[in-house]
Formats: sequence, C-alpha cells, structure tokens
Amino acid sequence: MKITRQEIDAQNGVLKVEITAADYQNKVKAALDKYRKTAKIPGFRPGHVPAGLIQKQFGKSVLAEELNKITNDALYRFIIDEKLDILGNPLPIENGVEGDFDQPENFTFSYEIGYSPSFELPITAKTKVDYATVKIDKDLIIKQVEDLRRRYGKLISSEAVSAKDMVMGKFEELEGSEVKADGISHSTTISMEFLENKAAIKLLTGKKINESFELDPKAVSKGPEDAAAMLGISPEAYAELNSKFQFTVNDVKRMELSELNEEFFQKLFGDEVKTEAEMNKRIEADLARMFEEDSDRLFTRKVYDMLLEKTTMNFPEAFLKRWIKTSAEKPITDEEIEKEFAAYLLSLKWQLIQTKIFKENNIQLTNEEVLDFTKNLVIGNYAQYGLPAPEEAELLETAQRLLQNKEQANGIYDRLAERKLTDYFKSAVSMTKKEMKYDDFVAQAQA
Repeated sequence: MKITRQEIDAQNGVLKVEITAADYQNKVKAALDKYRKTAKIPGFRPGHVPAGLIQKQFGKSVLAEELNKITNDALYRFIIDEKLDILGNPLPIENGVEGDFDQPENFTFSYEIGYSPSFELPITAKTKVDYATVKIDKDLIIKQVEDLRRRYGKLISSEAVSAKDMVMGKFEELEGSEVKADGISHSTTISMEFLENKAAIKLLTGKKINESFELDPKAVSKGPEDAAAMLGISPEAYAELNSKFQFTVNDVKRMELSELNEEFFQKLFGDEVKTEAEMNKRIEADLARMFEEDSDRLFTRKVYDMLLEKTTMNFPEAFLKRWIKTSAEKPITDEEIEKEFAAYLLSLKWQLIQTKIFKENNIQLTNEEVLDFTKNLVIGNYAQYGLPAPEEAELLETAQRLLQNKEQANGIYDRLAERKLTDYFKSAVSMTKKEMKYDDFVAQAQA
C-alpha cells in the first residue's frame, strides 16, 4: 500500500491511496469465511453454503467494506505521521476510484483535503487595549444603598400616586362620556417607576383612591401586547379597537424603604457591618469586585474583536462547503450553506485562534480546575440570594451533578476557558485603564 500527496495550492491538496491485492485479500477471505459460517440460505445448512455462492452474493459488498476500512485507517495514520493540519475530514473525489470490482486486483482511491490556514496573532506586548473601569462615586453608592433598602423594604398603602408607586385600578370602556354597558372592564396594575410617557406620568401623579379619569392604555404600556393584557383582551382584538377608556384608582402601593439599622445590616452582611459607614465601605468593595468582572468581559470582547478583524486567514472555501454538505446530519442545500457560510467562517476563525493561543501558551482545563470553578459558581449563586455556602459534601455533590448535564457542562467549560483567555490577554497586551461613569460604562457594554 502506498499513499502520495499532491499539493493543489496553499489551501488544498489530494491524497491518493494505492492498494494492492496483497493488502486486502486475506481480510476479504476472512470476512467471507465468517459470512459462510453464519449465512442462512434456503437449501443449505449453516456453515455448509458453497464458497462460490457466498462469493457471488457477498463478494463485492465485502470487498468494498474492507477497502473502505483499509483506506480510512491508512489516511488516518498518514495524516498523523505527516503531521498534516487539515480542516474537517478527507473527502472522496468524484470518479476518483481506479480499479475493477468484477476482477479485483489493484485499487487507487483519491481524496481531497483542505489545509488549516497558517497565521500569526496580531497582538504583542506593545498592543494597546483600553480597559474600562467604573468610577465608584458617592452617587453610585447612594443608588446601591437605595436599591438594597427597597429590596428589603415593605409595601404600604398610600392615599395619592407618586413617582415610584404601583397603581392598582380598573380600565372600563367608554361610550361617549359614560361607561359602556357590557364593554371591556379589566383590573390591572400600573408601575409608575417604569412609565416613559411624560403626559401619562403627569396625569397619574397625585391621583387618589376612587378617583376616575380618562386614560389611554397605550400611554401606560410597553406596546400593543402589553396594552391588550392590561385590558384583558387578545392582541388581535386590541388591533381592531378604537374606544376610549376610563381608569379608576382602587389602591396605591408604595415601597417603604428599609431602615438603616442593625437588623438591616445583619440581613445583608452578618456581623461584618454594624454602621452606615462600614456598610458604604463594604458596598464600595462589592461594587468594585462586580464591576471588575464586567470590565474583564468588556476588555476580552475588545481583544476578541481585534483578533477577528486583524488576523489574516485564507480558507479552502470550496472544500469546506462540500465538507459541510457531506457531514451534515440532515440534508442541506447549497443556498442554505451560502446563507450561513460567512458566520461559519467567523466561528471557525475564532476556534483556530483560541486553539493556537491555548496550544502555544500551554493553557489547559484540568478536571480539578473545572470542578473547583463549578463549586465557586455554586457558592456565588447562594451568595446572590444572601445564603451561606453549603457544606463541602453538598457543594461537591451539586457541582458533580451540574457537570453531568452536557449542556450545563459545556457552558461551564466555556466560562472557564473565557476566564483563562482573559488572564492571557491581560498578560499579552498593554492595558490602558480608562475610568468612566457608570452610565457610560453600561452604554459601552451594551453597544
């Protein structure tokens, strides 16, 4: 048996596998002997079917099967031995088989291969990348304290509507200036804090319980579906509606902020915080940790975008399109491949970049690291709800259970890989820290 490689261009090649009769005859004979022992053919006892009949019925299919096994094994060994960096798998060339299955002797099978592109990463220690940080000022701490006090506060009734109240009331369809008999009538809740329509905010502010007035549902909803829900009708019925509505205030609920006292500090921070000053210091530290993770994600995304934009790769595109079509689990058309091909190349490009980074820098994801990372995720989830971390045995059991779920495990591996990439990027480029206001930081993160 002999394998030769022919270079078509920098992205494509052809492998030819030449197989002689000596390479396959014994294997074909052994396979046919096995068939002869087990074949059930009318008129013959098992194991007594004439060899000629077995050859006639199964000879070609067995020969093809054995040649396929020999060829695949040979290709695999050749690619490994020659250290060929290829994309996908070798594809049989159409009409690329030389040999006669009726009078078998020597065979030659030709396969096309697509080479993985060689490239250099366009980042060095001199590459400057902005690292955005949030300025944790007094206003941000005050806002966080207010959010915490609101979260641990309690709802109380109020006589009149103000800026952050929840207004419970009823919409009633009007006919002229009167409530329409058998018209639409539905109770709902309006959250003043999330209203955007200034006219509606002005209209509702100061209204008292049992007060009725005309109100357009559109002005206090987030869109047609939300407005339909407020009226208790379908979106289709709402689309046909042109009626006016009266709204009656039935109740006004206000969130009374939790007092800044020892009980509040204990709920949030245990024995670590006993005064307002200590609370503010702790919140500042917590915000810094939280924003550091966001800063890391934003920084990593910038380097990611830079690498995708500036790394030059030439792909064997025609080969890849054929390989996608051949290896797809379900039939796929050329049009479907063309539609998604740009996104596929972008994903493949990043996969090759990440693989190169991990390989050249000996970055690995060990089982122990993955398990520890998962345990820390579990602890973080508990802390998010103000709960203490579980005991080690329960923590370990929870982490192992999460990793047994394929979808969750993939997500955990991706997050750990991203963290390792972030650490690498921080050491590989020159970070320029840029402090910005919270709102500006959020806007950049959402861009």
